Amino acid sequence: MVEVQNVLLVDGYNMIGAWPELSGLAKIGMQEARDRLLERLADFQAFSGWKVIAVFDAYQVPGLGKSFKQRKVQIFFTKEKETADECIERLVGEMSNRLRRIYVATSDMIEQHVIFGQGALRLSARDLETMLVQNERELKEKIVEDGLISKRNTVAGKLSPETLMELERLRRQ
Repeated sequence: MVEVQNVLLVDGYNMIGAWPELSGLAKIGMQEARDRLLERLADFQAFSGWKVIAVFDAYQVPGLGKSFKQRKVQIFFTKEKETADECIERLVGEMSNRLRRIYVATSDMIEQHVIFGQGALRLSARDLETMLVQNERELKEKIVEDGLISKRNTVAGKLSPETLMELERLRRQ
C-alpha cells in the first residue's frame, strides 16, 4: 500500500499575528517571532513526519524572493509583488496529487476558501497551535516512555523535560 504524504503549508506572518506568544515576540523583533515559529514547526515536522513549508510575505520588498531550509523546514520569502496567499496557492497547485494530503494553516477566510477549492485542507491559526501543543505533549510522553527520563542516577534523570526536549530537537537535526 502506498502511503500518503502529509504536507503543511503555513502562512508565517498570519500565525505570528494570531498567536499571543509570537505576537509578543514580534514586538521585540520580527526575527525572534519567526525563529520561534520555525522552531516549533521543525519540532512538529521531526516528530510527525509531515513535510512543513513556511511562507513569509515579502510583497513590498524588491527582489526575486528566496527559498531555503532552516532546521529542515522549507521556507519561502515571496518575490516582489507576490503575496504569501498567492505563493501558497501556487504551491498547492504545484504539489497537488493523489499521494499528498495538503493542509494550509491560515486564518484568512478568503484564502481558506480558495485553497479548499483547490483540494487542500484548511487549518486556522488556532487549529495549528492546538496541533503543535498536542505534538509537544506527545513528544514529552515519548521521552518519558522511552526511558530518557529514568529513576537511575543518570544525567537524563537530572535534566528537566524542557532540556530533554531541546536535546532531542538537537539530535533530530
